[in-house]
Amino acid sequence: MDRLSMRLATSADEPVLMGLRAEAEEWLAAAGIDQWRTPGVRDRALAKWQVDIVEGRTWIAVGASSAPVATVTLARPDQDFWHETDTPDSALYVAKLITARATAGQHVGGRVLDWVAGVARARQLPWVRLDVWRTNRRLQQYYLTEGFSHVRTEAPSHRLSGWMAQRPAALVMHPENPIATPSGADQEARSA
Repeated sequence: MDRLSMRLATSADEPVLMGLRAEAEEWLAAAGIDQWRTPGVRDRALAKWQVDIVEGRTWIAVGASSAPVATVTLARPDQDFWHETDTPDSALYVAKLITARATAGQHVGGRVLDWVAGVARARQLPWVRLDVWRTNRRLQQYYLTEGFSHVRTEAPSHRLSGWMAQRPAALVMHPENPIATPSGADQEARSA
């Protein structure tokens, strides 16, 4: 995968976003990972995405053909996990990072994480944070290899996520192939 750029998602992208998610759900199920298979989760995910899109937090990575290959949401701190003692306003939060299976092995997810770190730096935030499914060890390991450090695991009874990690915004893991933000979208990324 060569050149990628980021653009804000629009409501017209909802089918594409849910297609990426459905593809990821199938892959997770085939790999024996129970993430996202709870009944009703997909509907709630779409409802959250709709809000994130309207509020300008969801981004799509596109290739030369303008076809979406990944999505990420620059989320607010999840209060079920990140507390005042974590200084939640010191970080940018990654949510709904999904890459197309056709890009497997091309570091698209890592490049998106580097892009998020660039947005965090532009906002003068020292951290990029996330939380993932507590039982998805494979995904946890992936984030550790992308420079994240495990902070702790929270286990509220109403949530399946809760493995929490962060990495310094200054860290760039894939400097050889950065993702661009199209002209004019730079300011949107900084303020979103």
